[in-house]
Amino acid sequence: MLESILIANRGEIARRILRTAKRLGVQAIAVYSDIDETSLLVKEADKAIRIGDAKPKDSYLNIDKIIAVAKESAASAIHPGYGFLAERGEFAQRCEMEGLIFVGPKSEVIHRMGDKSRSREVATNLGIPIPPGSGILSSVEEAKGWAAKLSFPVIFKASAGGGGIGMMKVEKMEEVAEAFDTAANRARLAFGDERVYIEKYLESPHHIEIQILGDKNGNVVTFPERECSVQRRHQKVIEESPSPFTTAELSHGLRQAAKRLAQGIGYTNAGTVEFVVDKDRKFYFLEINTRLQVEHPITEMITGIDLVEQQIRIASGEPLSLKEDRLEWNGWAIESRIYAEDSENFYPSPGKLTSYIEPCGEGIRVDSGYQAGDTVSQFYDPLIAKLVVWGEDRDKAIIRMQHALDNYEITGIKNNIPFLKKAFSSEIFKSGNYDTHFISKLKEGKNE
Repeated sequence: MLESILIANRGEIARRILRTAKRLGVQAIAVYSDIDETSLLVKEADKAIRIGDAKPKDSYLNIDKIIAVAKESAASAIHPGYGFLAERGEFAQRCEMEGLIFVGPKSEVIHRMGDKSRSREVATNLGIPIPPGSGILSSVEEAKGWAAKLSFPVIFKASAGGGGIGMMKVEKMEEVAEAFDTAANRARLAFGDERVYIEKYLESPHHIEIQILGDKNGNVVTFPERECSVQRRHQKVIEESPSPFTTAELSHGLRQAAKRLAQGIGYTNAGTVEFVVDKDRKFYFLEINTRLQVEHPITEMITGIDLVEQQIRIASGEPLSLKEDRLEWNGWAIESRIYAEDSENFYPSPGKLTSYIEPCGEGIRVDSGYQAGDTVSQFYDPLIAKLVVWGEDRDKAIIRMQHALDNYEITGIKNNIPFLKKAFSSEIFKSGNYDTHFISKLKEGKNE
């Protein structure tokens, strides 16, 4: 077992990692920016070290500083959480070069699979279907040719992208040139890489993912699928597991494809293989997120398995003790992301939490990074907390979520709880017959 871990992150995910580390007797070392100096994380960590001012480039994205602090504090390993440096291959590589254990996959795997164009090639070579589309586009003329070949609607995507950045849906040929330029510009600004490609846009798509764990002996375990189709700006808001859309056959196919990919690339530690599934339940590989996902608690709630513990054990060199054919799960879990944002337009709404009271009770879990009096900063993602519930079945889980939302108190800033209440009371969500267009339909007043 590792002796100590430096947590290279902040907020709820850093506290989540810290909680498991302490339970395992692993020293938890936190880092913080100036604005997080009074945070719960700093108070709870075994040791907390300042790394810079509020701007991410000067703190949580400062590789040199984080590596230096890890070595000075004699940390055995670094856990990146998600976001910030979690999927930066150069960060994992620096850890390896400095003799620090990176709690995640090998840097070469992150480099290889972090590029969407290359990851599509890997999936294709392993016999896993991908959405019809192009390779990297070199010109507007080439983009127009592919758009005509695929037929509209189509979507541009950033090769180095994530979080929906650089994605542009196009309905007609007259829009292709502007969309190509816009997607490339957004990709360059966000990732320093303007490469884009084009895909056929699937109608009524579902975003479904498979959690994986892999050890250093080549063993891979896959978990029940997570339905992640409630999204705004291509970013998830509500997730549930299992999916109300899948069949036993589809679930098996998704897990087998995820395992084939993981074994084919020699994947170690925790990751998530993401798929898009069309209305006819045909699935296509999207990408693999080489880190712990925001929505990992719903998998933990239905299986009783602590995924962060598994990450730490794998990073320590232990073989997986889990056996896929013995993996059991029960009930239904749903996660709501509680954001500091305006429910009408989903724009961030930073500010001070004048009051903050979390719901509690049987089957309710809240992973949070804030307390009353804290400030949700403009410099970071506006995620305040993750509200997770478990129920014996889907209907009971929805009722428990509604009750928990009714008892969640946040004042001082705008938040998305009003939207979440509306979502869970809608017949379209209750039916389970929703796709990635759910939010737009809800805003238009549609309920079927």
